[in-house]
Amino acid sequence: MSRYLTPLSVTASLLAGTAMADAPSVAVDIAPVHSLVARVMEGVGTPSLIVQPGASPHEYSLRPSEAQALQDADLVFWIGEDLTPWMADAVETLAPDAAVTALLETDGTTLLSFRNGALFEAHAHDDDHAAHDHDKEHGDDDHDPDHADHAEGHDDGHDHGDHDPHAWLSPENAANWLTVIAAHLSAADPDNADSYQANAAAARAEIASLSAEVTATLDTVRGGRFIVFHDAYQYFETAFDFPAFGAISISDSSDPSPARIAEIQGRIADEGIQCVLSEPQFNPGLVATVMDGAGAKTSVLDPLGANLETGPDMYPQLLRSLANSLADCLS
Repeated sequence: MSRYLTPLSVTASLLAGTAMADAPSVAVDIAPVHSLVARVMEGVGTPSLIVQPGASPHEYSLRPSEAQALQDADLVFWIGEDLTPWMADAVETLAPDAAVTALLETDGTTLLSFRNGALFEAHAHDDDHAAHDHDKEHGDDDHDPDHADHAEGHDDGHDHGDHDPHAWLSPENAANWLTVIAAHLSAADPDNADSYQANAAAARAEIASLSAEVTATLDTVRGGRFIVFHDAYQYFETAFDFPAFGAISISDSSDPSPARIAEIQGRIADEGIQCVLSEPQFNPGLVATVMDGAGAKTSVLDPLGANLETGPDMYPQLLRSLANSLADCLS
């Protein structure tokens, strides 16, 4: 949408007139991004969360309170249409005058292309980082392998953009977004700009310390071999050089085919996979089927932190939880 902001600009409507005495009303799509915005706004105001924990961001029905939060919003921060395609129309309808920032489209954001197939080659992460390529075909994150970049031949019936939208699992992206968020808030609310900038600087330092902590946790099991339920973690894997060997499902909205399950079972046997990771919202029976006859352990990963308390501390807790779950499963 043409009215979406560039990283360091705001709409003329927010710049016009005198500075706001109170913090602006802010709406955010998912809990991890909400945490980053809440950290920047700490001591000044509290953003509203649109997609509640435990719900799928790909398809979502707004509650009246969430629709009201969008309608009241002066600023909206969201990942973008690749993750929540439905939200574009909701923002256009309910928040036509809000300053909207799609974080996947901000300068300095590292984007990774979708990976092909059920099986990944260790350390073969796609380094096609297109931080300035914002001319994407928007859709959800169901990986349609009939896309031009996916020749696997299994059509899951959905379109998507060129890039994996789970970019919040990169601490580098999170640190960059803190700067972006603080810039937009400062421009919209100059009276509190010093607080926003100080909070963002402190949060970036916290993320740097957190990255060192996560690295130390993963170092205890580095070289361990694991498979995830669906391919949502490559930003985390790339950031910490800790690659998965495959994904049970090509999409988080459809069950894997029998052929795919057989392929994953073969991978577990052939590669000595030690850990198979599920997600809380998916059928545990699928993981049990994949694990049938295998000696691997199981654990749970959650890229959205559904079981974590929302707020400014949630983002570091999310990355810490991912690292601890991996370490426990691989130990």
